[in-house]
Amino acid sequence: MSFRKLGRRALTLALGGALMLPAMNAFAATTHTATDNDTFWTLSKKYNVPLATLMKANPKIDPLNIYQGLKITIPSGSAANAAKTASAAKSKTSAVTAKSVATKSVAAKSVTTASGSVLGYAKVIDMKASAYSAAIEENAWGAVDYFGNPLKLGTIAVDPKVIPFGTKVYITGYDFDGLPAGGMIATATDAGSAIVGNRIDIFIPGSRSYVSKFGFQNVKLYVLK
Repeated sequence: MSFRKLGRRALTLALGGALMLPAMNAFAATTHTATDNDTFWTLSKKYNVPLATLMKANPKIDPLNIYQGLKITIPSGSAANAAKTASAAKSKTSAVTAKSVATKSVAAKSVTTASGSVLGYAKVIDMKASAYSAAIEENAWGAVDYFGNPLKLGTIAVDPKVIPFGTKVYITGYDFDGLPAGGMIATATDAGSAIVGNRIDIFIPGSRSYVSKFGFQNVKLYVLK
């Protein structure tokens, strides 16, 4: 059951204030010539640049239309640091808005996974989860996430105002055979017009009818450090 990609273009516009800021030309930057396999997500990892910073530096580039030969600006360390400072200032001004989202912040702690691994986390948030498949009815732009990466187990759609893109999380509390028993590690690389506030949409491999059996479930989401 998913309402994830009913308006990706509208979502992109809605996120404009947070992600589509003008590039900071005052700092030196390099230029990357894209290949057909590049996405903002893979480039952020390759150049060790925060995903949001990379997108801010390329406001006119559609994340779903990165093609061979496209010139992409890669911010320098100075630009990245400046963007981080600006982001911190913006966070302070939006503190009142953030309080409207019901989150449960805790001191840095650890959670033990079903496999016995110990993961450090910064906070835990109570979420309502739904699930989606790779069916064309649920993915108007194809079986890819917001950045054009193929959907896979571990992909989740989030409200980036609550869970920033690229955040790694550990999810527990669900009950479904198509997901790892006891809990799963996931990365926030997708979004949807109906995924707002304390909501996530979990990608599950399988047919649409099978995945729809997940329904809505209350889960705990640990934001990993």
